[in-house]
Amino acid sequence: MNRQASDLLDPRTEQHHPFTTPPQPHRGAAPPPPTTGERQVLRVLVVESETRAADALVQGLLRQGYRAESVATGGKALQLHQQADLILLDLDLPDLDGLEVCRSVRSVSDTPIIAVTGRGSELDRVLGLQAGSDDYMVKPYGFRELLARIEAVMRRARPRQTVSRIIDHGPLRIDATTREATLDGRPVDLTRKEFDLLHLLASQPGAVISRRQLMTQVWDDTWSHRGRTIDTHVSSLRGKLGSSNWIITVRGVGFRLGHP
Repeated sequence: MNRQASDLLDPRTEQHHPFTTPPQPHRGAAPPPPTTGERQVLRVLVVESETRAADALVQGLLRQGYRAESVATGGKALQLHQQADLILLDLDLPDLDGLEVCRSVRSVSDTPIIAVTGRGSELDRVLGLQAGSDDYMVKPYGFRELLARIEAVMRRARPRQTVSRIIDHGPLRIDATTREATLDGRPVDLTRKEFDLLHLLASQPGAVISRRQLMTQVWDDTWSHRGRTIDTHVSSLRGKLGSSNWIITVRGVGFRLGHP
């Protein structure tokens, strides 16, 4: 974010713990979005590597009654995105390209994403929208416009917030809420990483998930390949599911969910 946007925010705003009860607005501030009894307080994840810009944006969102947290890397965003109702994503990050982060989040989640970036060409906008962002804002921008776009994106997104947390794939059922998996009605005893791996594959039936995406989203590791770690967990999953055909290896690429 830039100086112009930062200056629109009140520098006297207090710091607050991420995703906790939002602060009361200062006298004369615009009323916050409806809260308990009217609408669940929106949790916003700000993905911005510039500390001053991130802090200013988080403080501004808190003043408006939102819950907000910032992270500085794409890897951390992939680790925490499931805790947010909306993501404000800078595309220029120190570890991963923002477009890759956007595609990775979109591959497993309908969480609304607004790209907030200095990349302003027509091609950049097209690539951002094609990667899965719901809106695209170019720096510098006005904070009031950002708030309006957040509200517009959430109005469009609310109908899809009711997507089931249960995935049924033949006799296999995966419940993301209880973190339980059953096969033919019988529970499958999975470790935390085995469940995360199986859920990621099941969330995109038929799609091939790359090894890099698996390492990023299951192990929060954006740098190393650790292929043996993935293969060990895949082998264990196949054994617990009773067939190697449940997880198909696509040589040189990754894995996809199968069906015995």
